[in-house]
Amino acid sequence: MSLSPSISPDARPAADPGPDSATATATATAHRAAPGTATVHRAAPGSGTGTARPADNAGTARKAGNASTAANPEPPPTPPAESTPAPLTPGTLRTIVRELAERPEEWIHHVRLSTEERWYRRLAADGDHEVWLISWLPGQSTGFHDHGGSRGAFTVALGELEELSLGGPDQGLLIRRIPAGTARAFGPEYVHDVRNTAAGPAVTLHAYSPPLSSMAHYDLRAGGLVRTSEEGPEQW
Repeated sequence: MSLSPSISPDARPAADPGPDSATATATATAHRAAPGTATVHRAAPGSGTGTARPADNAGTARKAGNASTAANPEPPPTPPAESTPAPLTPGTLRTIVRELAERPEEWIHHVRLSTEERWYRRLAADGDHEVWLISWLPGQSTGFHDHGGSRGAFTVALGELEELSLGGPDQGLLIRRIPAGTARAFGPEYVHDVRNTAAGPAVTLHAYSPPLSSMAHYDLRAGGLVRTSEEGPEQW
């Protein structure tokens, strides 16, 4: 009879797993990680080495890039700044009023007469010039005034007017008669006084470039012209 105790296979003590067994277990667990996560291969303790294999996240990166573009769209291109049209020359303005005076069907029906002051109406306005129609009863005048730096021209379409301006040191005050059909043109610094000294009404056409932005008024005194006031478009 044997005195050795019988040990069944199930009762045998478990073997010490040891460091190699721990490494194998960690590796197996890492291989069972969820898809899309990094898989880590652990090195044996003390080896000092370890590698990480990145998961395939290309789809996630592309989505992030698209979201960033949508959140920060490219700014629209800046439109080019609009340039200010060059002013027309006095000669060109003279041609405009002369040619318009020859087409009375375009303006004669607008004419009105006012006993209180000159009547006026703007017929056209563009980026580089504007055109005005003015009527004058006997005795009405503008007084000395400038044109706010605009160039200008006018023609007498009906009747007759008188223009006063200052000449050079040797000329003094100049007075011109302007009968129907006559046109006058001037530069941006011109100052004059226009009046109706005739016995009947008059009608004139005026063009300015650039369109009038202001007008200053002057008194004629012994020492010359003295500026007294200024008006703007809101008063016309």
